Amino acid sequence: MAPEALRSLHVLLVEDDAGDVAMVEEVFASNGLAGMLHHADDGLAALRFLRAEDEHAGAPTPDLILLDLNMPRMDGRELLSILKDEASEWKTIPVVVFSTSAALEDVVASYANHANAYVTKSLDFDGFQRSITEIHRFFGEIASVPTS
Repeated sequence: MAPEALRSLHVLLVEDDAGDVAMVEEVFASNGLAGMLHHADDGLAALRFLRAEDEHAGAPTPDLILLDLNMPRMDGRELLSILKDEASEWKTIPVVVFSTSAALEDVVASYANHANAYVTKSLDFDGFQRSITEIHRFFGEIASVPTS
């Protein structure tokens, strides 16, 4: 059976490291990943995006959130807890924690807060690229996502 065509995804990258943002943008561009990559540099900016506030007026609901854990102001742990809260309007958006931390306590806590996946960032570009490409492939081709 042939795989489905790659769906176009609106991906919200919540990441404070400019180098990591640039690498994700490069992976999207060089691999022709279908969709739009949106960026917020911490949890508070992500909430403004999700609420379509301020400079994000008219922003789409993302199909996928790539979430770093360690950020200033509001970190990924706190944002994940808000996103996956029982009363949250965003609880069905898939969230992939994409962090440099491989600490077991971060992995366990992320899944306990209902992250859909936890991926440790590779320190080399090829591994980083492979992770982003496979995450996009999974959510854009294999998995059914509720916001599409």
